[in-house]
Amino acid sequence: MPAEPIARSVDPDVALRATVGLIAMRIGYAYNWYDVGPALPSIGSAFGVGPAQYGLLVAAFLVGGGLLQVPAGLLSRKLGPRTVSFWGVGLLSVAAAACALAPSFGALLALRTAAGVGAALFFSPAIGLVGSLFPPGRRGIPVGVFSSAFSVGAALGLVGPAFLIPLLGWRLSLVVGGLFLGVPGLVSLLLVPRSVGRPLPSTSGTRPRIPAALRFRGTWAVGIAFVGLEGATFATGQFLVPWGESVQGWTLGLAGAVGMMFVLPSILGGPLGGRVAEEHRNHRTQFVVATFVSAAMVALLPWANLASALAIGTVFSVAYGVDYAVMYVIPQYWKEVPNEEIPLAIGLLNSVQLAGGAGVSALFGSIVQATSYSVAWEWLAVLIVVPLGALVLLPAVASGPDGRPGGADPARP
Repeated sequence: MPAEPIARSVDPDVALRATVGLIAMRIGYAYNWYDVGPALPSIGSAFGVGPAQYGLLVAAFLVGGGLLQVPAGLLSRKLGPRTVSFWGVGLLSVAAAACALAPSFGALLALRTAAGVGAALFFSPAIGLVGSLFPPGRRGIPVGVFSSAFSVGAALGLVGPAFLIPLLGWRLSLVVGGLFLGVPGLVSLLLVPRSVGRPLPSTSGTRPRIPAALRFRGTWAVGIAFVGLEGATFATGQFLVPWGESVQGWTLGLAGAVGMMFVLPSILGGPLGGRVAEEHRNHRTQFVVATFVSAAMVALLPWANLASALAIGTVFSVAYGVDYAVMYVIPQYWKEVPNEEIPLAIGLLNSVQLAGGAGVSALFGSIVQATSYSVAWEWLAVLIVVPLGALVLLPAVASGPDGRPGGADPARP
């Protein structure tokens, strides 16, 4: 039986309400990525672990998220993004809240891995779901706002627990994170019509056994090139708070505020990177410049004081915001990837990045424990840059008549 097509049109008011609900879910989703960071010192005291184990805990979420990105894309192609994305929200919110009940550090690792699986099921299907609410030509702004909402949730995930933990303890703080996602998830079940987010019909005839998105070298090139940056965005977000407390002598709240500046300003880099990627076709250059800026900022951290750390975080996050915007725009111009496989392509490149980023985060924690934060920051800067060599495998995007990236179907989601 052929896949049932998505609805051709959605009432604008219904689409707006559904989008608001999905953006709220995106914010809660991002909150649960980062709310463990401010809790790491308390978790260490509770279970008698140190920075090396912190790295494993950070990596556990990334491993769960990385392993299920491709299956999430395949499930979305078969069942539709609405079903899969809500499965992911349910699993992530329950697992995140259940971390409060962890009797041991091993149990906490397992629950954070499960939370990462839920995050994987939500991410790329949710992008397709937002797009399906709007007609062709009107999807850019809502999808862009949805993507940028991650920065808001991540910033709240760093600052919120810094104030909640002294009042409630780290366990109840994690429960708040689960509720912060679960409540808008339940509301959005009512706001997002069942008529949208159904399986997309194939645009390339009979579907091959191995989808084109999994065979296309560009997907793998982008995924591999940014394993270091993925690990760095997560390592800075999670380790800045304990670094600020133990090395810089900042209070928990102040360290959380500095950590916020390593994620929130990326909301500015997203629109900038998206526009640059659509206006110009030299995507390799865009990637390299933005990534080297991010690496340079990380390398400066050992010499940072409060004011310079805020400036470093701002530049770092804007630069990686540009990178991620470019990488989510260019699959729209890959003629080798059919319309219905764009979420799968995004899922694959994210899977590679998360898997590699998990290793980078774990390695960072081990370096901290074996040497110092100063040495670890320098190594992290190197690890950001080295994987960029994979970009030699990234095929060039053809130009349209006006010199901009061209050849994409404007009706693609």
